[in-house]
Amino acid sequence: MDEFWRLPDTISTFGADIDRLFHAIVIITGIVFVLVEVTLVVFLVKYRHREGRRSEYSHGNTKLEIGWTSATALIVLILGMVSWGLWQRIKNPAFFPEPGLQLEITAKQFEWNVKYPGADGQLDTDDDFTVRNQLHVPANVPVQIRLQAEDVIHSFFVPELRLKQDAVPGMEIPMWFEATTAGNYVVGCAELCGLGHYRMRGSMTVHEPADFESWQQSRIAAATNGAGPATDAAPAAPQGTSVAAAAATHAH
Repeated sequence: MDEFWRLPDTISTFGADIDRLFHAIVIITGIVFVLVEVTLVVFLVKYRHREGRRSEYSHGNTKLEIGWTSATALIVLILGMVSWGLWQRIKNPAFFPEPGLQLEITAKQFEWNVKYPGADGQLDTDDDFTVRNQLHVPANVPVQIRLQAEDVIHSFFVPELRLKQDAVPGMEIPMWFEATTAGNYVVGCAELCGLGHYRMRGSMTVHEPADFESWQQSRIAAATNGAGPATDAAPAAPQGTSVAAAAATHAH
């Protein structure tokens, strides 16, 4: 029931910082909203029409206007300064952490195609494999993604990650996150992208590192055996250690 009125639980390392900023903005705008509405009601009562009372005309109050304009500008400036470091950490590639996993996501009407590195651990080599509408990542490992669009503007959105990034045709946009909680989550498109926009959704599975390694190795084996690109299949059973080792290294 709580999900209907509050944000979903965050599962990313920067999610709590975004929530704090969001709540600060909600509190500030909420206070302003209440003050404005109370003032409006007071004025409606105080200056209502009454028989025999003449209208009074006012050209405003310059000092009052300068005061509320300055206060608004100051609040916006402070919020900008507070959020600048967080914005840089999330959006500026120069501040991205060293990735434990690199992926490429290509959006098109109306699906997400996720390219994973093969046995060599490098993208853009012959052993890469692609899975449609499934994003599989290990928990507690920084994941760096190259996001692109094949046809129109889409928008990658996972509420629990507090991550939304537009995918623009002709552009390769970097983004990153580090998920902290294993589980299954919905990948949505937050940009109207055509008549099938409503059904453009994928799944994001956050594995424990050893389970992710198992899933990845099973896909590599399937591609090596000629099964071809995997589409919409379920994760495999646990085994493997290399991503688990990366997660342990990152934790230390």
